[in-house]
Amino acid sequence: MNDQLLIGTRKGLLMLRRDSAGAWNQESVHFLGEPVSMVLADPRDGALYAALNLGHFGVKLWRRRARNVEWEACAVPVYPPQPQPDPDPAQELAVPGVPIPAQTGDPVASAPPVPWSLQQIWSLETGGTDEPGVLWAGTLPGGLFRSGDGGASWALNRPLWDRPERSEWFGGGYDVPGIHSICVDPHDSRHVTVAVSCGGVWQTRDRGRNWACTASGMVADYMPPERREDGSIQDPHRLAQCAGHPHAMWVQHHGGIFRSGDAGMHWQRLHAKPSSFGFAVAAHPRRPNTAWFVPAVKDECRVPVDGKLVVTRTRDGGVSFEAFSEGLPAAPSYDLIYRHGLAVDHTGERLAMGSTTGSLWISENGGERWKLFSAHLPPIYCVRFA
Repeated sequence: MNDQLLIGTRKGLLMLRRDSAGAWNQESVHFLGEPVSMVLADPRDGALYAALNLGHFGVKLWRRRARNVEWEACAVPVYPPQPQPDPDPAQELAVPGVPIPAQTGDPVASAPPVPWSLQQIWSLETGGTDEPGVLWAGTLPGGLFRSGDGGASWALNRPLWDRPERSEWFGGGYDVPGIHSICVDPHDSRHVTVAVSCGGVWQTRDRGRNWACTASGMVADYMPPERREDGSIQDPHRLAQCAGHPHAMWVQHHGGIFRSGDAGMHWQRLHAKPSSFGFAVAAHPRRPNTAWFVPAVKDECRVPVDGKLVVTRTRDGGVSFEAFSEGLPAAPSYDLIYRHGLAVDHTGERLAMGSTTGSLWISENGGERWKLFSAHLPPIYCVRFA
């Protein structure tokens, strides 16, 4: 019924419930005081999952089975041993006491190797309805893991991890690359699309045995001109797919908004006002031309345009955009919405949005009007309807 809302915050997991009168109320709080980086409600069996990032104590994953009260610990993704790098010829020939000249050229090519160590579970999705128990997890530093037993065990997808292009992936919002978006095709669970910041969009059509970078049309304005269209260094901030029409996909990219009408094979750059920059995107579950975004000022600022928080919506595939602010704070407002801070339910009418400053809003009419639930929550990392 989508009458439950899960909110992952810096200080725990909040669960809200919508009553018969349409009001949202806090139902429970879990993992109080602990950062919850991702949550997932599995519609196939009713299980809930919560990923925690405990810093010095590492990453943890918890599961609560349907009709259970207690949470149980799951396994977390574990990387295989990292091979030793080849010796650096410059180091081998170095003269003691004489500094080695600094390297120049492409900063991507000279980036240090990414450590094979789990830093965060950044995305968590279920497999298809024909794959009971299958989960996908995207991590920092850019690993994609698959579980076939509801999180009891995980395996790194080596075909993607071993792609030679991965050596060019680099960090966007974090110091290392990360997989923040996973879209499983509702019509074909073998078809999985992931987005990497910064590493482009990748697709498999055989459950992860083979992968292709499909970022044609994307442009990375932050790169030198000769590399701006390279697929493997694009920075998609968030990828969303229309469940009813999975050929329609949307990306909120560092360089703007992009849309695909052919399942992510080709992308078209769109232009919105007040800005095409942002982090979050939500796709309508049935209407392939409708999606929502939260614009901001890019790069150093990363605040709402003119200090006014708005949500933009397109209903014509990005030809035009409407901006809505009713119920949202007027200027000056400096709320920013993280990648996973915007969600739409199965009806396409109800949305939830949480900010870095701990505010949570809910809309019951397609984002045209918003109602503040609370302005005093911890910073919100993700919101999802259950």
